[in-house]
Amino acid sequence: MRTGNPALKESTFLDLGTGAVVRRDGDAMTLNGTVHKTAVLLLLSVLTAAFAWSQVQFTADGPVGAGPYLWGGAIGGLVLALVTAFKKEWSPVTAPLYAIVEGFFLGAISAMYNHLYDGIVMQAVLLTFGTMFALLFAYRSGLVRATENFKLGVVAATGGILLVYLATIVLGLFDIRIPMIHESGLVGIGFSLFVVVIAALNLVLDFDFIETGVDAGAPKYMEW
Repeated sequence: MRTGNPALKESTFLDLGTGAVVRRDGDAMTLNGTVHKTAVLLLLSVLTAAFAWSQVQFTADGPVGAGPYLWGGAIGGLVLALVTAFKKEWSPVTAPLYAIVEGFFLGAISAMYNHLYDGIVMQAVLLTFGTMFALLFAYRSGLVRATENFKLGVVAATGGILLVYLATIVLGLFDIRIPMIHESGLVGIGFSLFVVVIAALNLVLDFDFIETGVDAGAPKYMEW
């Protein structure tokens, strides 16, 4: 079982002493509980994103007021993500906090991009939700199945993309650019489409992980 989310691992469902799957018939993870908590996290993110957006002003010298939300959201989100990955039982607290600080980050950076490219944020939001619901439908209807080979392929492709972007960042420090893939030509467009497809397919892994967690009787905090 694999997932694109580093906070979710198969060992979460195992008893550390016996190595067997732990079933919690009482206070266990449920599909409805996961859906409800996801809605809460989404609402928190939207509220703080809207607030951060409203605080960003634009002058002749550039955007004003975005810095604290950008850096605070990015650094705070990284710290909370790491805490959640290592202390999953804290997720009822860390997950809402993560949603709040990421909302600040997304709101600020979205305001900046929308100022540069009017309307691009709404298009991105609609495409994101459209992709999520389309893949959820495909998964629930059986059109896309999270087989072991499918999971291995998606994880391998995701790792490859991560290495490419890490190499881009490191080489950029020495003023070296990787040609073609980050340009507006056919290769660059094709690479971008490939990245979008792999990112979308990671949702299927998460859908499968949630379903497996429910079937295994994962602890209640895993709903977060």
